Amino acid sequence: MVSENRPFRVIVVGGGVSGLAASHAFQKAGIHHVVLERRATVAPAEGASIAMYPHGARILHQLGCLSTIKQHSSTPDRWRARLPSGKLIANNGVFRVLEANHGSGLLLIERRQFLQDLYDTLPDKTFIKTSCIIEDIKQDEDGVEVLLSDGSIERGDLILGCDGVHSFVRRTLWEHANKTLLGSITVKEKLTIRADWKCLVVTTGPIAELGDRDLTVVHNKNYSHMYTMTPTLGYFFVFFHLDEPWTFPKRTQYTNQDTQDIADQISNHAMSETVVFGEVWKHRIRAAVVNLEEGVLNHWYHGRIVLAGDSVHKLIPGLPWQVTPNMAFGGNSGLESIVTLTNLLRQTLIDRSWARPSAKELEKVLATYQSERLDRMNDIEKFSGEITKMQAWHRPWDKLISTWLVPMLPARFFGDQLGNIIRAAPKLDFIDASDFPSGRMQWKDTDGKSKETKYSAVGLHAFLGVNQVGLLSATAAFFMVFYSLSDIVFTWAAKGLRG
Repeated sequence: MVSENRPFRVIVVGGGVSGLAASHAFQKAGIHHVVLERRATVAPAEGASIAMYPHGARILHQLGCLSTIKQHSSTPDRWRARLPSGKLIANNGVFRVLEANHGSGLLLIERRQFLQDLYDTLPDKTFIKTSCIIEDIKQDEDGVEVLLSDGSIERGDLILGCDGVHSFVRRTLWEHANKTLLGSITVKEKLTIRADWKCLVVTTGPIAELGDRDLTVVHNKNYSHMYTMTPTLGYFFVFFHLDEPWTFPKRTQYTNQDTQDIADQISNHAMSETVVFGEVWKHRIRAAVVNLEEGVLNHWYHGRIVLAGDSVHKLIPGLPWQVTPNMAFGGNSGLESIVTLTNLLRQTLIDRSWARPSAKELEKVLATYQSERLDRMNDIEKFSGEITKMQAWHRPWDKLISTWLVPMLPARFFGDQLGNIIRAAPKLDFIDASDFPSGRMQWKDTDGKSKETKYSAVGLHAFLGVNQVGLLSATAAFFMVFYSLSDIVFTWAAKGLRG
């Protein structure tokens, strides 16, 4: 299929966050590649905001684009929670704890601007090709071929699918895997990525009455609001539970009329003590309704095809504080996957004096990549649905926890739990990051030991006097508290029912 004399080459499908980050990382690593983006531009006027935590910022620093991104970013001041009436019930300084723990805080930036910054800071933009529609993908023992709609063919050694939740590359991987080993990709796995919630996403200009630095959650029954204000833009998300879950191969598309109808239904809902949603709606720049898919697949590769980003670990996008739109770990997790794969590919090529690895050698690299990423992504993803349920008071005990117990907890508790996720994140292992700011909690990949945190999930259980089976995961940080407390309340309720 391909010449033995050419260098190892990766064909990246998708020019979003993960795809552009892959080009940055591969250029730093000296790995030949091409990025194929189906759109005519890498930064379309779509989406709302994206949040970068310190571990994502550390990677961006290594890639050489953090300073540019910071010019277009803002940092939130307070995390606030409100009742359906707009009454304030929590006002937390966790963002300051985040900065003290890691020397760097949370960065909020418009998604379109973030993509543009990633593109503008690329050392060599010729690796990016736009308006590339893929017709077919072929692979064999010697390489891969991607057939484009204009009749051209891209040849290489590995296909990296960064083409989102409706990934063409993922469907191709499934087809090839089941042809090679019948039943290897089951219906259960194909239905892993699903949507139980939909979201009205609105970008606005500044709204003085809502401030310009705060992140606010407004709780309600079976839906919730979340908005983040910055000096130049406002980002609003309204989450609704779907009557029926969305799963593969269905694809729901909402019209402009659907968007307007939903906005009309909630126009009189309070966003604060003085503002209702209808007033926010008048400030809109753009708005859309989208399903919020989430899930982590078990198979990240087959043969010479590998996945990264939303195509394999879809974490509901949007807000800072959960893997659902309240944590915003989706983009950060995509960066993590890219640097992990880049480290492994680069070391393999160095070990082979930059000769192309065989199919078996490449499979070992991809197996290691999947192994290193899968457990961490499963741990984080488990909290995704829990937080959306909590904010929307989806279960009987959610209202008690979110309106009574959580506001009592100190900011340091949340920040330290969140820090346990952040400090364990990977980075590029061949680029020095020692000049990136540090704080009280040291990175896990350094020799230093972090100072002992004052609060922990175990400490919380002891404080409440409950002998409860541990958390599903030691990650998910801020909203680990939510999930832990929901289990506690459920245990109390179950004991009560048993008499």
